[in-house]
Amino acid sequence: MSHVLPLANGLRTDHPVPGLPFVDDSHLPLDDGPEAIEAVGRHEASGMWGRWDKNRADGGWRAFTTDPINHTLGWAVRHHPEHGRTVLLVRDNDTSHLHTQWGGGPLLFRAGGYWWDGASWYRPGQVWDPVAQDHERRKARLAVTVSAADMLDGRADPGRAYLGKVATFDLDAAKPDNWLDHLALWAARHQERDGALPLERCVADLSSPELTGAQLIGAPEMAELGGITASTLRAYISRGNSEVPLPQAVVGGRDQWARAVVQDWAEARQRSYEGVGEAMSAGDRDSLSPGAAEVRDRFAADFQHTLFDRPDVRKRWVLRHRNKESVTEVANELSWSVAASLDRIIPTQDLGQVIQGAVLRDLGDYAEEAKEKESWFLLNLTPSVGKMLVWFIRHFPGEAYATIGEIQRQAHSAWGAPAADTLRVLRRDLSLDSGKLTDEQRETYFALLEPHEDTD
Repeated sequence: MSHVLPLANGLRTDHPVPGLPFVDDSHLPLDDGPEAIEAVGRHEASGMWGRWDKNRADGGWRAFTTDPINHTLGWAVRHHPEHGRTVLLVRDNDTSHLHTQWGGGPLLFRAGGYWWDGASWYRPGQVWDPVAQDHERRKARLAVTVSAADMLDGRADPGRAYLGKVATFDLDAAKPDNWLDHLALWAARHQERDGALPLERCVADLSSPELTGAQLIGAPEMAELGGITASTLRAYISRGNSEVPLPQAVVGGRDQWARAVVQDWAEARQRSYEGVGEAMSAGDRDSLSPGAAEVRDRFAADFQHTLFDRPDVRKRWVLRHRNKESVTEVANELSWSVAASLDRIIPTQDLGQVIQGAVLRDLGDYAEEAKEKESWFLLNLTPSVGKMLVWFIRHFPGEAYATIGEIQRQAHSAWGAPAADTLRVLRRDLSLDSGKLTDEQRETYFALLEPHEDTD
């Protein structure tokens, strides 16, 4: 998912993002509920869109809409029944991305992806948790919430600030240097609203030891921790690679990252498909995994023997014998060597046991109902298991024959399923993968598996 960089705060936000200007949002029906916000973008005018969804975990909601005045811009709103709302102006193409990011616990984001759930601050989510099907929640160390009231002081002058208009908003304009003056203007308008959230509860930023200057690092050190070159990291950043976290600060015109965030990023790289592959292939001359390297070495020896040790083949490398036909013959011999050695590459006996277990697990999900209704055609295979069984039949028909026989035996032993009915279920479900087994192949194969009926 791409990173979303907000452009401005809506005037009626409860949680202003430091550094961003404030833009008038009075033309939006923010107080009329999420349906009204969505309806703005559902207008018949072309190029507009809108949506709202509930956040069931906290009782809140989120919504977005294309701005009705400037269709290149959009508004994103996140509402919480206790903590108020965030209103942000973003590029219209970014509204759905931010809407998705607000779909879980985050109420707001600060400091390059640090997020707050109403109670605690967390670092940007990077390390994937396969059980939760979400990124791990890693708390920011000793984080303290900084409110709007904390940031305001007597030196700020709202008279030096301005309120932007969406019709004239310049995406390339520099952010205001005197942001505290703008914050003071926002605070004055905010307090005029009925039922406004107290400034002490309006979250502006966070403070954490992780974000101090001593804990910020630049691109060269970040690249080193990630195991890549600085030029590779810069290329990732220039391409907008979403796996590279946003910087937490800009110091002297250079991006700076919190060391803790970079360490999470490096860990996420190590745990990725590519990272695991690199770890397992470390030390191999071709960067192959151990299994692939073993296959390479095995067939390198076979091919060397075929091409050099056999005089009848070696003579074909003499120039006058080197033609398309000779090369084709050699290529066929080498490819035959690979095809005939599949059982040396794949542990067929163990694979048969795994497929057998997967098939019986699938059938077991429906076995009780099928037994109760005496309708064994209720048994079913998931597509992935069916495709794996087809693959096994095509590559190792003999071993698959034995595996299917054992499936029939165990289905009968466990649930009383007749062997013929189990076989018909398998044949039916495997027909869904007809692109891999022809009708003739399937009929021939399963005919050999049909149990013999007693004719006495």
